[in-house]
Amino acid sequence: MSDPSRQDMSRADRLGFDDAIFTLAPEGLGSAQSALGRTRLRTFIALRWLAVGGQTAAVLFVFFVLGFDLPLAACLAIIAASAWLNVFLSFAFQSQRLTRGWEASLQLAFDTVQLAALVAVTGGLSNPFLLLLVAPVTVAALSLSPMRAVLIALLALTLAAFMPLISLPLPWINGALVELPPLFHLGQFAALAVGVVFFAVSAGRVSQDEAKLVRALDAASIVMAREQKLSAIGAMSAMTTHELGTPLATIHLVAKELMAETPPDDPKYEDLTLLAEQADRCRTILATIREAREATDIVHARVTLDALVAEAAAPFKGLGVAVEVVVRPGEDEADDRPPILNRSPEILHAISAFVENAVSFADSKVTAQASWTADQIMISISDDGPGFAQEVLPKLGEPYVSERSEAHLGGGDMGLGFFIAKTLIERTGGRIATRNRTPPRTGAIVQALWPRAALEASALD
Repeated sequence: MSDPSRQDMSRADRLGFDDAIFTLAPEGLGSAQSALGRTRLRTFIALRWLAVGGQTAAVLFVFFVLGFDLPLAACLAIIAASAWLNVFLSFAFQSQRLTRGWEASLQLAFDTVQLAALVAVTGGLSNPFLLLLVAPVTVAALSLSPMRAVLIALLALTLAAFMPLISLPLPWINGALVELPPLFHLGQFAALAVGVVFFAVSAGRVSQDEAKLVRALDAASIVMAREQKLSAIGAMSAMTTHELGTPLATIHLVAKELMAETPPDDPKYEDLTLLAEQADRCRTILATIREAREATDIVHARVTLDALVAEAAAPFKGLGVAVEVVVRPGEDEADDRPPILNRSPEILHAISAFVENAVSFADSKVTAQASWTADQIMISISDDGPGFAQEVLPKLGEPYVSERSEAHLGGGDMGLGFFIAKTLIERTGGRIATRNRTPPRTGAIVQALWPRAALEASALD
């Protein structure tokens, strides 16, 4: 006779994934940027419960406390429609799932119609709470695509425009009839239209700026991850050479001992000789890798300012535009020796991005100039192209400002790459300045400025 507890345990062991009580819904997000424009269902449900509570409290207060003669049954029925929608959504879907665009659009359209119906049965354009129609439009502008947000805004304005034809009179104390002039209704509609447009545009701009920033930071993190991966490969090679050194030394020693015990005319002697030679060759290769790694750690970890700028500009020479590297001390600097800096992948990537953009827009020449004083280090990248367009200059540093001059090369990529470079410079303690060259000269100048102490290698490094 089997133990019931063991039967329960055996049955529990056979439970598969499909038997799970609760599982997380797949979001289908490749990165942080793909979550933008999508809102969790529980957020909509929470906002709708808040609206239901506020509408119910307002209706009951106006009817029972203030004594206004409003259609209580119709108002509560309209409010109940929102409550029942929340109940249905709570049971039909997992509340933590992200809504799709069309799902969120339908929910906000329902909220707009429900709120418009409540306003219509309580006076329509005469009701001062008409401006609450701005609320679902603002949420749509924050959470939906621009096209869907525009549709929600048009729905709100259309419902408000039809209210004079379908709305009930404005409730008043003791059932008194209040007739407001048409001009007041026109003013209410105009106020609603202005509010809808203003809040929709404002919320949409904020949402778009956030989306651009997240996408740009996502790209910047990819760049830094690549640099860190390259650094990790170097560290792994050092670990590999260290770990393989001991077994190869053992193999070489054992092969030598077996050679000493084996007569030269033995057929195995030649194989043992080959084994010892190949083990010695492997040790030589590992020693070469280790020495190169040590040289990288000692020499490449530190680099002079002129070598840093030359390394950043080197990939863009020979592309049809002359790239000149100029390194000289500042006006008040007596020491003409370039400072020795900690080699920074962030600075190399940023300066290379600035040089690449300058080469893309230059007519014939790009100059990468580095200078230093006792307190500061400055690197300037200039070209002889058309310069930054006046409408672009105030926006540089924002992600996806993609044109410098429409008349030159059909525009260029001065947006995401510039933003990433600027972010990397700021992470190393520097600042960025941009300007055009003084007429009659043409071209753009990008300057990066750091405190010397932030970059300079110390004697203990």
